[in-house]
Amino acid sequence: MREPEKMIIYNLFPLLAGKVSNWEGHFRRAADMGFNWIFVNPIQYPGVSGSLYSIKDYFRFNPVIIDSTGPEAPEEQVKKAVGRAEKLGLRMMIDLVINHCAVDSDLIKEHPQWFVWEKKGRVAHPFCYENGRKVVWGDLARFNHRQSRDKEGLYRFFFSVVKFLIGLGFSGFRCDAAYQIPGKLWERLIRETKSLYPDTLFFAETLGCTPEETVKTARAGFDYIFNSSKWWDFHSPWLMEQYNLTRRAAPSISFPESHDTVRLCEELDGNTDGLKQRYLFSALFSAGTMIPVGFEFGFRRRLHVVKTRPGDWEETGIDLTSFIRQVNLIKAGHGIFREEAVSEILHAENPNILLLRKTSSRSPEKALLVLNKDIHHHQHFHAGNVCDLIGAGAPCTDVSPEYPLNPIPRPFSYDLRPGQGIVLVSPGR
Repeated sequence: MREPEKMIIYNLFPLLAGKVSNWEGHFRRAADMGFNWIFVNPIQYPGVSGSLYSIKDYFRFNPVIIDSTGPEAPEEQVKKAVGRAEKLGLRMMIDLVINHCAVDSDLIKEHPQWFVWEKKGRVAHPFCYENGRKVVWGDLARFNHRQSRDKEGLYRFFFSVVKFLIGLGFSGFRCDAAYQIPGKLWERLIRETKSLYPDTLFFAETLGCTPEETVKTARAGFDYIFNSSKWWDFHSPWLMEQYNLTRRAAPSISFPESHDTVRLCEELDGNTDGLKQRYLFSALFSAGTMIPVGFEFGFRRRLHVVKTRPGDWEETGIDLTSFIRQVNLIKAGHGIFREEAVSEILHAENPNILLLRKTSSRSPEKALLVLNKDIHHHQHFHAGNVCDLIGAGAPCTDVSPEYPLNPIPRPFSYDLRPGQGIVLVSPGR
């Protein structure tokens, strides 16, 4: 059976990275840490708000990433940047935003039948509910994928956008607000894209919807979805319930923070043990993992889709690049950590210890993550033969990113450092 893909993603936020001509240094750092995909947020021309996700023109580029003084056309600048990533072994994905566009886009005048309209003759804006409060994005206009009188024209427009981005060298799409768009549209778009470009991958952004909605969206043909492990407290049952509900629909991607969240280092007040703990868990919990630029240096300033600029780069004195490299090597070297393996929480006498057992559905491989939930104190863990907890009937090996044990003691009695994780793998029978 073919090994599952490596999906180890580095999110290069374009407003922080700046001109595309300067991206190569970020590519090299990502490659050195063991990432094999680069995800960039929208780079197309924004509307009046300046937000990356408020696209005015899908076939022009955001001027903040383009060198206006250079001899090369903007399209050529982007193609060259993508080519530099490819030479370093990095594939590139980009946001595909088809739920809405900028409220000042010419598309509204040129194709009014493509949009949702309010009774007063005003174009409708997307919205959501946060803690019972309705939040409306007034800088955005909603496309009417469900009831447009010109569904075919609207579909053809976005199929041309996909082909344009593939022509620039992108081979993956993070589909923004995917669950808000009809599944039939995604089925057709994914099918027709892959008929021309078979290696293209589609990632559904489904955060904020129910697990049932996630499954329904994933079954439209998506290669990956994003999960909610970032918000897990290591105790509540909901994460494993969601994981077991969605894992058969599509493999998922974890992240300790994203461009939409508060920086984890800010949340943890600079606790690097907590940063390590959360990255190790995110990387090994599900098939894929992702971090945004700056996580490796403990950045604290939240990424902003309008205001962030290269001058917001931080000097923190924190450098987790070596640790992240070791974790990524574990993920790359063991197929069980690149699939939605059968996962279960085992009982631990110490409630501050997480025991996560994973059993591959593709091979005999099994694994056990012993994780100190406490990022401030040591916690003791004891087991007669820790390899027996894996249930493989075969010896296990400690492949932990730090302080690996060789040999593994029997009986096993160990004080885990704050946030420390022990990673044991067994080839199985």
